[in-house]
Amino acid sequence: MKIIVIGAGAWGTALASSAARLHEVSLLARDAEQATHMQASRLNRRYLPNVALPESLQILHGDGILAAEMPVDLYVIATPMAGLSQSLTALREVSAPVALLCKGFDEKGLLSHEIAAEAAPELVANRMLGVLSGPSFALEVARGQPTALVAASTHPKITQTMVAAFHSDRLRVYENSDIVGVEVGGAVKNVLAIATGLCDGLQLGLNARAALITRGLAEMTRLGVALGAQAETFMGLSGLGDLVLTATGDLSRNRKVGLLLAQGQSLDEATASLGHVAEGARCAGAVLARAQSLGVEMPITQCVVALLAGKITAERAVSLLMGREPGREA
Repeated sequence: MKIIVIGAGAWGTALASSAARLHEVSLLARDAEQATHMQASRLNRRYLPNVALPESLQILHGDGILAAEMPVDLYVIATPMAGLSQSLTALREVSAPVALLCKGFDEKGLLSHEIAAEAAPELVANRMLGVLSGPSFALEVARGQPTALVAASTHPKITQTMVAAFHSDRLRVYENSDIVGVEVGGAVKNVLAIATGLCDGLQLGLNARAALITRGLAEMTRLGVALGAQAETFMGLSGLGDLVLTATGDLSRNRKVGLLLAQGQSLDEATASLGHVAEGARCAGAVLARAQSLGVEMPITQCVVALLAGKITAERAVSLLMGREPGREA
């Protein structure tokens, strides 16, 4: 297969490197200098500095490759949410499937496939769109450590194409038709990871962490079902799996934001120290707004939003959550 991955951040680089062991893969970097350095050094020094890139992986720069008349089996957009619309616009007229890796809601509260419906309606109309998600730190995928992902689309041919592109003895890919559920899981878990980092940073204990993750999963499921997702999706890789990884793993940027907020840092200070995008901090407000528009209660998310805005302290967030009235679990 011939695959083009758009976006040379950590996740795009990792997935392109994994696929390059089996297929002909080109990684398209936005920055010309970054592309030149990566091609020469076979390293992505900014995002994956200690992982050598496969010699077979081609590093390119510029949009010309997207318009060129060449056979491509799969395009992959691995940009942050902020760059998704621009990338989709560039791919409006391609004849190959497009896989989205972005996890989050944009500032209008839209998921990736909803952004695609606005920016590239041709892809949606022609049944060319899918998403790839699941519990996956880029560094471990780049190293070839065992990982499982889920490929989701309402069209079986698209999920089968994604499986063929990425499934290997190091990366297991499952199919799912619930694109809404897979996207909601991948987006909301980032917000909940901030809350869990806060919990751990305040040293509230393992009981509190377990409760927070479990109730966070309930929030995620409520929102997903309200948006048309299937409840069982959230017990899978893109729901429970991704939530546990992002909320507890030391490589999680969103968890790190919570830890730093617990130390008294502001959101600006916390995000600046990361050097990378933390999608949970960007989309928390949009998640809450979308939930409120649907009448969905998300108390953990609401506290995270207030904390990120500087309206409450970390200690007050804990007090608000623990002081809520008793209720039924389900």
